[in-house]
Amino acid sequence: MNTPRLLPMHHRPALRLLPLTLAAMAVLALAACGGGGGGDAPPPSTPAITDSTAYSTDPNASLAVASEAKAVTQQRLVLASGAIDYTATAGHLTANDVASGTPQASFFYVAYTANGGNASTRPVTFFYNGGPGSASLWLHLGSFGPKRLVTNMPSNQLVSSFALVDNTESLLDVSDLVFVDAVGTGQSQAIAPATNRSFWGVDADARVFRDFIARYMAVNGRGASPRVVFGESYGTLRSAILAEELEASGVGVDGVVLLSSVLDYNSNCGVVDDRRYSCGGYLPSYAATGAYHQRVQPVPADTAAFVLQAVSFADERYGPAVAAYIAGSAPPATLLADLAALTGTTQTLWQSQFNLGPDTFRDNLLPGQLIGRYDARISGLTGGPLAADGDPSLTVIEAPFITATRDYLRQGLAYTSQAGYTSFSNAINFWQWAHDGKSLPDAVPDLAAAMTLNPRLRVLSLNGHHDLATPFHQTVLDLRRLGPQPRITVQHIPGGHMTYLDDSARRQQRTVLADFYRSLRTAP
Repeated sequence: MNTPRLLPMHHRPALRLLPLTLAAMAVLALAACGGGGGGDAPPPSTPAITDSTAYSTDPNASLAVASEAKAVTQQRLVLASGAIDYTATAGHLTANDVASGTPQASFFYVAYTANGGNASTRPVTFFYNGGPGSASLWLHLGSFGPKRLVTNMPSNQLVSSFALVDNTESLLDVSDLVFVDAVGTGQSQAIAPATNRSFWGVDADARVFRDFIARYMAVNGRGASPRVVFGESYGTLRSAILAEELEASGVGVDGVVLLSSVLDYNSNCGVVDDRRYSCGGYLPSYAATGAYHQRVQPVPADTAAFVLQAVSFADERYGPAVAAYIAGSAPPATLLADLAALTGTTQTLWQSQFNLGPDTFRDNLLPGQLIGRYDARISGLTGGPLAADGDPSLTVIEAPFITATRDYLRQGLAYTSQAGYTSFSNAINFWQWAHDGKSLPDAVPDLAAAMTLNPRLRVLSLNGHHDLATPFHQTVLDLRRLGPQPRITVQHIPGGHMTYLDDSARRQQRTVLADFYRSLRTAP
């Protein structure tokens, strides 16, 4: 079996939390469950404590006894629509198997619940990154929570820290928000007799997330609340399978948000290093990247129209030609010059690698430079500090995100621990990829099954044009397999894998997301 590549984040050493310095606003509480119950009164303030559990991300690690300690703080966010008083909860919750009730894993999560909300109508959204093996710090402090880091992306500047600010694009005005770390990441860990490794596989991972969501909804009195799952990268594949699991188990789900999707590992040539897979889905992203770096001449005056032109070219000319090439036909000579002009590369490059993979494109677009995988607008000199770890677009954000997560947990949320917080574990090295009879997973049928089980289920797919890990047009091609679907909305805009780090992209996505949440209330 081909070995899939890491999808959203590369491995780095585990993050260590420093001793607690309590922010003036923060209070900490221990409780047996939960993170807020909509219209219930806000939880009372109690003295701060430190969680002394020795969490581990070792594949064979497990907890003999799971703590459900949680830190609770009362905070306020001011948006254009008005001020929101909310409860922030950081801690652990045990996921029990929905059928047997057996404890499975202790999940670390951070929940934000608007005080005084109507629990029967106010949605709860569950956010998670992918990897597999990534904690959810990227979505937590980068996207639509009440706080965000100011990254100024796209940027080639290495900085030691990002400012943490109130997030005026937060979704807290339309939904309660729960950011949850997968087993073996953050401080989430299996409960004996299971081990972390027990949940390091496509199916087991989705089921234990199902169990967490079911328990969270139950203990917080949110059984009537609309629920949305919001996954990024590998998290989108998890979401498609999870949606079917939630529907089949009777837990249910109302909305699925797919950000930077990899729904089918058998269709993305950048996931596995095998040229039997077509790279046709990458071509529009190559074109958008070439135009951004002004390698396309003349530089397009209307980049949106140019990207749509590249989509048509990929569908009508390049895609069929690559399929024929993989089957043994020679590349059409007349196509090479057009490919070079469309992407800002050379005809020689296309002649040598007609089914052009993203790594080769990244190495060859800008002479002497490496462009980013997660955001191809960012580049670094070959051999320089930005390119040293293989992806300039990850290097510029990783260290500041890890530091900010550490500081925010202990200062902003009053949660500290003597254990480490693992931003990325080695779960991918042990991952069980088989799913539904295939050695590599394809979750498009799972999403179709979930939509069949729930005729009201709505799906929103979000992508960035400059993402060379999970290209936007490959997502479109995968979703086309479902046929015409009025319940699926697709948006692709300028931006990278973590589109929300770009201020303009985040604002555009916030608008589309607000419409999506409104549609949940009006679904027939």
